[in-house]
Amino acid sequence: MTDWDADGVRARVRAMAAADPRLERFGADTHRYALAAPLPETEIRAFEERHGIALPAEYRAFVAEVGDGPAGPDHGLMPLAVPRPEAGDDWAVDGEWEDDRRPGRLAAAFPLAEPRPGAIGADTEALTPGTLMLGELGCGMYVRLILNGPRAGEIWMLDPDWGGFTPVHRGFRDWYTAWLEQE
Repeated sequence: MTDWDADGVRARVRAMAAADPRLERFGADTHRYALAAPLPETEIRAFEERHGIALPAEYRAFVAEVGDGPAGPDHGLMPLAVPRPEAGDDWAVDGEWEDDRRPGRLAAAFPLAEPRPGAIGADTEALTPGTLMLGELGCGMYVRLILNGPRAGEIWMLDPDWGGFTPVHRGFRDWYTAWLEQE
């Protein structure tokens, strides 16, 4: 299923914001419970064509029906099409966002057949082709969406210091819905 109850998601995000007016929940001070407008189909298709990919259906439907971030798990959902307004600050996630959009990077084959647990060090460049960074947890940890191969559509967490690069959710819907359902 790819259709989202956009009104239901927006209502839940508003309820989460009302329950956390001081933005004390982890990451809320970054995303501020704001949802950008959905992206037009022409913009999504142009992104896919420019990068030679087809976005996984659950994520594609979300940005088309609900919004292009930022309200979401951890420090929020990164936008697909345009950088955050404060891009260029010294926040490391902006560099990750830009790196993903280098020619050929998203369309490259995802290099792992199996998860890679444990410390992997600072050189993560070879592990992340064919993935799209969805968000940041802090301390150099990122949530990434696998774009191609047998693991396409899965959500993996990249924790180079301790956890490695491992799956955390079967798909975007599971990942985002788990955040919406948190108390």
